[in-house]
Amino acid sequence: MIKEDFLELVSKTGLATIKDLRKISSADKDRDRVGEVDLLDIPTFDEFKFANMMSEKFQLTFADLSMARISPDVLSRIQKRNVVRTRLIPIQESEDKVIFASYDPNAASQLEYASGLLNKRGEFVLTTLSGWKKLYDAVRLTVEEVVDTVKEVLDSNGNDQQDVKAEEISADTVTFVNKILADAYIKKASDIHMEPYEKKFRVRLRIDGNLAEIAQPPKSMMAAVISRLKILAKMDISEKRKPQDGRIKMSIAGRPIDYRVSTLPTIFGEKIVMRLLDGSSLQLDMTKLGFLQDQLNVFKEGIAKPYGMCLVTGPTGSGKTTTLYSALAELNKPDTNISTAEDPCEYNLEGVNQVNVRKDIGLTFASCLKSFLRQDPDVIMVGEIRDLEVAEIAVEAALTGHMVLSTLHTNDAASTITRMLNFGVEPFLVVASLNVIVAQRLLKKICSNCREVVKDAEKSLIACGVTPESAKKITVYKGKGCSECNNSGYKGRTAVHEVLAISPEIRELILANGSADDIKRQAIKEGMKTLRMTAIIKVAQGVTTLEEAVSNSASDNL
Repeated sequence: MIKEDFLELVSKTGLATIKDLRKISSADKDRDRVGEVDLLDIPTFDEFKFANMMSEKFQLTFADLSMARISPDVLSRIQKRNVVRTRLIPIQESEDKVIFASYDPNAASQLEYASGLLNKRGEFVLTTLSGWKKLYDAVRLTVEEVVDTVKEVLDSNGNDQQDVKAEEISADTVTFVNKILADAYIKKASDIHMEPYEKKFRVRLRIDGNLAEIAQPPKSMMAAVISRLKILAKMDISEKRKPQDGRIKMSIAGRPIDYRVSTLPTIFGEKIVMRLLDGSSLQLDMTKLGFLQDQLNVFKEGIAKPYGMCLVTGPTGSGKTTTLYSALAELNKPDTNISTAEDPCEYNLEGVNQVNVRKDIGLTFASCLKSFLRQDPDVIMVGEIRDLEVAEIAVEAALTGHMVLSTLHTNDAASTITRMLNFGVEPFLVVASLNVIVAQRLLKKICSNCREVVKDAEKSLIACGVTPESAKKITVYKGKGCSECNNSGYKGRTAVHEVLAISPEIRELILANGSADDIKRQAIKEGMKTLRMTAIIKVAQGVTTLEEAVSNSASDNL
């Protein structure tokens, strides 16, 4: 947390006013993070000038670490709670010595304590505030630290979520559930699976698209664990014969996390799957979604029109919702009325009227759309076009002066047009309403910590459709596997896209009942990059592997 003696040092340099420093201090007293980072928002504060002044005054070694790559193994040698306490981060380690860095010269007084934690002699270097912050963000929380921060969020009436009467839940069960939630948060899992079998009970996490087993608790714990989760999700714990859906609101490491909970009765007990929704990590900046620049230009042009339809297609879990939300964020202005119908609403968007569809009471996508049209909308988003009724209302809205955003499940952009026709929408209505179609997939990114060059990859590139001349110029990489990526060679995911603009030539093909292949061929002629082409570009950029690009992008064979 913020230290008053550090603020005093800053004030004596004249690089920030007392008034500014008081604002920072009062604003950060209750924050669960290091508060001094707000100094960077003060125009008069020059972090390099400050560091040089402190280096000369206290005779300290200065190191600019803003571009340095510090080993994750070294960073993991100290717990984050101790970094907050000491403001010291290890940056280099040998057999008998550890070098610690801090932006605060007063932190040198904590050197003995920090080095004692590692049982080695410590040395101190001074660095810039932004360089230190970058390292601080890279220090990973341990499961134990995160478990300590797991809290049930109070509802709007101030009542604890656990207001359902149930059999006694032991402290061990509560601790186990909290540990699983913390582990999923640390590993950036998208889903948690708790699965009962005849003789065992296992827990798996979906990380970067793949499921991995992390625990096999005793089968005797199964009933208590499931009851605990159903209580948190406000489900009926006595109902074990029917599937149920619920939601858990938690606070983990000071961040609000939502879990969409689903139960399914199996022959050996109830299976639970939880989808993690971290609103603070939602990426709404369209420039950071993985679009190539020319693709982004086409997509932005499509959604910027005053009316029409923009569709995003791809399999479940391919990031369609994130792309739509980023489009809504782009369109969300004070003079724009935006309404969405979702099943369910995954994230709350400020300034957007979001509706959860509920089939049990007749609140369907179609009924929501009809109501939206009476609400003076400018932009409408419908979670998915599933049938002719929704398709026709969406097309009607697009033709009557509204921007409509939605999703479908098709293999590529061109197939989306034929899907709309197969629903029964007339070709002339499809032509008149459609602006742009985006198809997308998610590819696993190579771990930057263990990335290495793949030798003799030229033949493989040529087999994927790359010309021999281009193949010679491309360097292919893969991840060797390390502790940072759990020896998988991959860490994180990126999207690849196929963006199809509805040109006059493509409109003519649609009206002439052209096939999806005909439309795709014409779009490529007009400059569209297919999913496979975009994936190969990501390979050439060193973002993903050739194997990942081939296995997760549709073939371009026509």
